[in-house]
Amino acid sequence: MALRKILTRGDPTLGKVCRPVEKFDERLHMLLDDMKETLAQANGAGLAAPQVGILRRAVVVVDDQDRMVELINPVLIHTEGEQTGLEGCLSVPGKFGVVTRPEKAAVRAQDRNGNIFEMEGEGIVARCFCHELEHLDGHLFVEHTDRLFTAEELEAMSSEDEAE
Repeated sequence: MALRKILTRGDPTLGKVCRPVEKFDERLHMLLDDMKETLAQANGAGLAAPQVGILRRAVVVVDDQDRMVELINPVLIHTEGEQTGLEGCLSVPGKFGVVTRPEKAAVRAQDRNGNIFEMEGEGIVARCFCHELEHLDGHLFVEHTDRLFTAEELEAMSSEDEAE
């Protein structure tokens, strides 16, 4: 396993549509293992292959049990409800925006061996599904927000709220 460099906003790779994974081989397994290690080291909630420069439909998401779930060729099959909250991205370091996403989301995907499965998530997991799948089509969360905040700005706003 190896850490991969996470591409940041402005890199043209992040704006491209990924191709489906067709070979479920050792190269894919190595990519997934590297993505999991990179995600853990970055302390993120999800990571998509294009964020590490690979234009394939593969993501890793941390579920509500704190396990890393591999989703190959994922498709959103159901959403329900709505949640609005802060969102960040490893490819937009140090910036956060208010984004509205579904409260619940279900995906159909393949595992590292090509087996099809379905998975549901609520709250942060649903947010992650939607966020990471958008990466596969060349989109970033910044397209859904009117303003980006720094961690310092958020902390200052939080301090003001507590003082009131």
